[in-house]
Amino acid sequence: MHDPVAPPADDGHAFKPLYTAHVTVSGGGSSHGRATGRARSSDGALDLGLRVPRELGGDTTGPNPEQLFAAAFAACLHGALSLVARRHALDPAPITIEASVAFGRDPGDGGYQLRPDLVVSWPGVERETAARLLAEATALCPYSKLTSQGAPSTIIRITG
Repeated sequence: MHDPVAPPADDGHAFKPLYTAHVTVSGGGSSHGRATGRARSSDGALDLGLRVPRELGGDTTGPNPEQLFAAAFAACLHGALSLVARRHALDPAPITIEASVAFGRDPGDGGYQLRPDLVVSWPGVERETAARLLAEATALCPYSKLTSQGAPSTIIRITG
């Protein structure tokens, strides 16, 4: 299996993966991974059917890619904020993050685009403190970096 490695950063250090998730998506009954696909991780921890949401004409009998992305983004940011909270001797237990991922037309090219929005709730912490620590966590969170800065990716095309 191919493990893409990003080109060296400006400081000359190469990206060094700490963990690589391997997931295979197949097309299912309609030969369309997004509509009737199946997503399976190489370790078997993830094995689920993918479905188109009702709003896009689907039957909602399974999760869709936007829900999976929303869960991953919220979990990652939650982890980063929990780490930052502990560094500042604050309790991360009450933190919740609600993620919404909108799927729609890209006005630039007519294709599709995702728009994630996250709402952080941290009862018992002053708004200014929470905002400052959230900024720190956002700088740490790889999903925040991905959505704000983009990320190198490798798409391997196999023909024949």
